Amino acid sequence: MPELPEVETIRRGLAPALEGASFRRVELRRGDLRFPFPERFARRLEGAGIVSLTRRAKYLIGELDTGEALVMHLGMTGRFVIEAGGEGRFEPGRFYNESDRLVAHDHVVFHLSTGSRIVYNDVRRFGFMILVERAALDAHPLFEGLGIEPIGNAFDADTLARLFEGKARPLKSALLDQRLIAGLGNIYVCEALFRARLSPLRSAATLAGKGARAEGRRAALAEAIRCVIDEAIEKGGSTLRDYAKANGERGAFQDEFRAYGREGEACVQKGCRGVVQRIVQAGRSTFYCRACQK
Repeated sequence: MPELPEVETIRRGLAPALEGASFRRVELRRGDLRFPFPERFARRLEGAGIVSLTRRAKYLIGELDTGEALVMHLGMTGRFVIEAGGEGRFEPGRFYNESDRLVAHDHVVFHLSTGSRIVYNDVRRFGFMILVERAALDAHPLFEGLGIEPIGNAFDADTLARLFEGKARPLKSALLDQRLIAGLGNIYVCEALFRARLSPLRSAATLAGKGARAEGRRAALAEAIRCVIDEAIEKGGSTLRDYAKANGERGAFQDEFRAYGREGEACVQKGCRGVVQRIVQAGRSTFYCRACQK
């Protein structure tokens, strides 16, 4: 499943094709993805203009001039193919391990007023598309419980202190809780904790105190999270198994992992002689150095 940087990379690839265009025709090649399409889905989209393409957590949101919003989630294997006629073809979300997309899995085709087509392809069909009133978007069940975005101006050390107060569970578990911080995934949490030199096993509440140590820990973690996410977006995300950046090329951030996937390798922190180890937390792999992450 793509994490926040991959979804943001896909958004940036799709936005130039979608924003300012309108849906001339919407072609549905099946009646459902993970869920059935909304009632009159194609007809409600046809003729609608796309005002903007935004992102909330791991959701893409096309704000329409009809007062509705097209909410799209990629699931495990969803991807888009942009066919822009004479300007070429590229695939935000292209599979890295698959040389060619299987046309049999092209389930939705957006025919745009510009003459371009955007094809949604999804092998496993865990993705979905719904329509929501823009004014009611924040109150929708998909969004009402989501936490703060980790790359906005509001995200800082004070935010972490508020979110983690009284949270005795492991720090990594708290960071992955979408009700606290929206969009953070396993890879980037491992990387941020490594940069901040914090153990994933540490109680989250230990970052919420008023002492200098707690303040230093949460300041380091907030900075590490922002830096890791920003760097990953700049480099097109982390193509491990499924996703590539907007022009279809392999993402580059995975070449700079300092902890994730480096089990048994020497720690790269300056002056540390430890070794990166892998443990399992809540069914997810955690990579960290016990020698320097405290």
